[in-house]
Amino acid sequence: MIRFGILTLSDRSSKGEREDASGPALAHLIRAQGWSVAKQQILPDEESAIRAALTEWADSGDFDIILTTGSTGFAQRDVAPEATRAVIQRDAPGLAETMRAESFKKTPHAMLSRAIAGIRRRTLIVNLPGSPKGAVENLQTILPVLPHAVQLLKDDPASESSH
Repeated sequence: MIRFGILTLSDRSSKGEREDASGPALAHLIRAQGWSVAKQQILPDEESAIRAALTEWADSGDFDIILTTGSTGFAQRDVAPEATRAVIQRDAPGLAETMRAESFKKTPHAMLSRAIAGIRRRTLIVNLPGSPKGAVENLQTILPVLPHAVQLLKDDPASESSH
């Protein structure tokens, strides 16, 4: 069972001005895989608050994977990559590179994504786009490798036989 945390990053959704559609869409996809969503939260695009939440969640040991959705573009308030970079201990560039490459097949706007992925302790943190469609499509791109990634992070002896 893979345990996920979903952190929606949006000034408007955090103020109740716009409903969060991306977080619930991701949660639906995760549960359809038979995995669990341990926590969902909405935060404004504030780097310090994002860093604090990512650190607290990753250090708690309650999550295998933390997904952020939103705040990955070129706007001044898009700070998810900076907040994530500040808390991860190791990069996982192949995930972000693959998500961008697959997204580019659908839209040239994929080139504008600054999303990153990395590891803090035994937790994988992945930035996803803010649109529900983009967030789900990007997660679908990396879904096949997530069970093995979690096995490796947990030092599961079975990880050697699963690839």
